[in-house]
Amino acid sequence: MRVSDLTVPGRCLVMGIVNVTEDSFSDGGRWLDFDAAIAHARELVDQGADMIDVGGESTRPGAVRVEADVERDRVVPVIRALAADGIPTSVDTMRASVAEAAAEAGVAMVNDVSGGLADADMFRVMADADIPVCLMHWRTVRFGDAAGQADHGGDVVKDVHDTLDRLVSSALDAGVDRGNIVLDPGLGFAKSREDNWALLGALPEFIGGEFPILVGASRKRFLAAVRGDRGLETVPTDADPATAAVTAISAHMGAWGVRVHDVPVSRDAVDVAAAWRWGGGRG
Repeated sequence: MRVSDLTVPGRCLVMGIVNVTEDSFSDGGRWLDFDAAIAHARELVDQGADMIDVGGESTRPGAVRVEADVERDRVVPVIRALAADGIPTSVDTMRASVAEAAAEAGVAMVNDVSGGLADADMFRVMADADIPVCLMHWRTVRFGDAAGQADHGGDVVKDVHDTLDRLVSSALDAGVDRGNIVLDPGLGFAKSREDNWALLGALPEFIGGEFPILVGASRKRFLAAVRGDRGLETVPTDADPATAAVTAISAHMGAWGVRVHDVPVSRDAVDVAAAWRWGGGRG
């Protein structure tokens, strides 16, 4: 399988999030039970998701890592069941052992928010699995870092470009196929509000590069702050309308995919962007 096999002709791919966790920032605990996770994944597909991203541990600021076997036992049964239904999945993990088990269970993509840096075996596993991989920018891989921001050398866009270039080189050196690589600028991960907006402003630069771009802005704090600036109290779900706006703009610019919690509004946004981009003739 290659990224081209997952790509949706004429429009941006919609990746729906299923957090099989106790403490994810927006929906921790809701889908921890296997049956609940499967039901939610199927609901997201019915609502228009093209792929389901399954994660077994939270990466929110302050989160505590779960043991590898706990993470594996959370995600692998869900991935296996969805693969049996013909539903493409990605596994959101920083552990090579979990990625390897997910690949054996039929996962279609490995989505590593550390970009392969958190586990020395990850690039090898990615290469051996020979499936699409997403490498994300995260300046610090200290898990659960409550500080929330990192030093990007005064130019976050350059830092993300340079770091992603190094990640790609490491992946290729390990044997990952060039046609299997997707990149994610890492919105919200160790970045300030200003950093996130700068990256979105530079999105055409990333999309214009060699590799497909996945945008993961869903329910991030800098989007919730849009309402907060108007004096409104916010919870993560209040950022869904702003997320849909980012989805529409990203899709119109040519992003390969978006990773979202609220599938219906983002699928509508993707379809509008496709109709706008192609004059209603495609998508």
